[in-house]
Amino acid sequence: MTSQVSRTTEQADGTVVGEQRKPGGVKAVRRLDRVIIRFAGDSGDGMQLTGDRFTSETASFGNDLSTLPNFPAEIRAPAGTLPGVSSFQLHFADHDILTPGDAPNVLVAMNPAALKANIGDLPRGAEIIVNTDEFTKRAMQKVGYDTSPLEDGSLDGYSLHPVPLTTLTVEALKEFDLSRKEAERSKNMFALGLLSWMYHRPTEGTERFLQQKFAKKPEVMKANLVAFRAGWNFGETTEDFAVSYEIAPATTAFPVGTYRNISGNLALAYGLVAASRQADLPLFLGSYPITPASDILHELSKHKNFGVRTFQAEDEIAGIGAALGAAFGGSLAVTTTSGPGVALKAETVGLAVSLELPLLVIDIQRGGPSTGLPTKTEQADLLQAMFGRNGEAPVPVIAPRTPGDCFDAALEAARIALTYRTPVMLLSDGYLANGSEPWRIPEPAELPDLRVQFASGPNHTLDDGTEVFWPYKRDPQTLARPWAIPGTPGLEHRIGGIEKQDGTGNISYDPANHDFMVRTRQAKIDGIDVPDIEVDDPDGARTLVLGWGSTYGPITAAVRRLRAAGEPIAQAHLRHLNPFPRNLGAVLKGYDKVVIPEMNLGQLATLIRAKYLVDAHSYNQVNGMPFKAEQLATALEEAIHD
Repeated sequence: MTSQVSRTTEQADGTVVGEQRKPGGVKAVRRLDRVIIRFAGDSGDGMQLTGDRFTSETASFGNDLSTLPNFPAEIRAPAGTLPGVSSFQLHFADHDILTPGDAPNVLVAMNPAALKANIGDLPRGAEIIVNTDEFTKRAMQKVGYDTSPLEDGSLDGYSLHPVPLTTLTVEALKEFDLSRKEAERSKNMFALGLLSWMYHRPTEGTERFLQQKFAKKPEVMKANLVAFRAGWNFGETTEDFAVSYEIAPATTAFPVGTYRNISGNLALAYGLVAASRQADLPLFLGSYPITPASDILHELSKHKNFGVRTFQAEDEIAGIGAALGAAFGGSLAVTTTSGPGVALKAETVGLAVSLELPLLVIDIQRGGPSTGLPTKTEQADLLQAMFGRNGEAPVPVIAPRTPGDCFDAALEAARIALTYRTPVMLLSDGYLANGSEPWRIPEPAELPDLRVQFASGPNHTLDDGTEVFWPYKRDPQTLARPWAIPGTPGLEHRIGGIEKQDGTGNISYDPANHDFMVRTRQAKIDGIDVPDIEVDDPDGARTLVLGWGSTYGPITAAVRRLRAAGEPIAQAHLRHLNPFPRNLGAVLKGYDKVVIPEMNLGQLATLIRAKYLVDAHSYNQVNGMPFKAEQLATALEEAIHD
């Protein structure tokens, strides 16, 4: 959810709300309130593109939606194997929803590996569309099928649609001068056309997309268009699909405004551009490509017209070093990375703490340790963000909660960095980065004013009356030091990592001065103005579920389920993790039990217990996937009655 969107209801399952049978042999149309579709195949089958196009058309139709891309870390994973399966799950509805859904209602399986890897997630009665051309004896044996699951009765509990997708695609493209292998590549477009027919999705946007994407390869462009239309026509004419489905637009889910589909990384990139414009500062990104943060670098490189400068460095250390140099020079400076890169950047973050310069360090968290699970999600960098530097080097930490909220989180990180002259850690994760949702484009008047005043002259008078510039003379409200642009006459001052004397910034080894500077830097972070945490507690519950980051959607969906079942439970969600909201201690002490679900082994719970002496209960998962709402609802219900 973006901060501007009001969430209302989420159903526990998709309900059939109507069916219309048309005369003259025309197929029936069944109306649903929501559906969850998963496309699955080899990582070379184009499942991410297929899902993305279906998502874009669904967004343009006006449904609320949430997505979950899931793909291997390898650029070209082993074909036909379980580790090589790539999938894209989309949950869309005529009402407000929060998650990509727990279990797909429809699975499109392009090969035996895709079927085997995903069948365990499907509820009985779900629809399965399989590409029968790929169910050869060798392909089935590769994933452990001794007999064909399409023939041995193991799928009798599902609504199975065997479709020779490859053959149909090749047949549709026989007029083109393409080899069979080249023609087969368009089978994902055939599948997209079929699903677009099944769910009455618009087609104009996908056709425009294909025309633009393959404009320099007209034969390929025409082949993909023909395959897409052939899939649509197949759905319309085949006897195997007797019913199509309608999911009405979510007309009451959102406030009036202009909406678009947006992913977390794209929202972050746009938020950074907006922050630079609101601060009237050039934006500089010093970065090294790393999954799942690279898309921010890719996107920002397109926006030179907004004064954005991107620098792809030779490594993580050079990326943050260049960004810190840009901060010294008066830019809104950013570096993007994931967990392994944060470890490499730690020394320079400490230097930024010592120099007291604004710098945004954006960590798109992934499974660890080391290289870990590059394409899977996790929340395990919180303690690294809090303490992963030598010495006392406090840094503010904030975390967005949905893909769209990444835009607002970028603006908030910039506000803190610029106001308090400090590096700020922003913790997103792979689930938010690659997932998407409808996002209301804010009006310019809604954005905060982030303009800052640079130092322009002397700010201190010596005992003899001489006026001088002291680089560490602080604002009495924020404790921020002045920001002096290099080359400004009269503002010359030293920088570096050695401890500085209070006020003058001269090198100092004095014990008392070091103690004072350490405590002052800590007091500056402790004094950051952050909003109080809001508690959602309509029933006077005795159990509070506390979350942070991307757990917001699953937690909120679980809370709704419990309340619908008559269980009282309160919910609160943290954006600011350092410093915590000032009212957090009082909130926690107002409940008999506090449960903290996290995609780690209890890092926020550790901080909460240490700071507030509250016996917070952890509920943890580190399998590289987001929580499921049903799973959380069960755990929270047990906590309520324990």
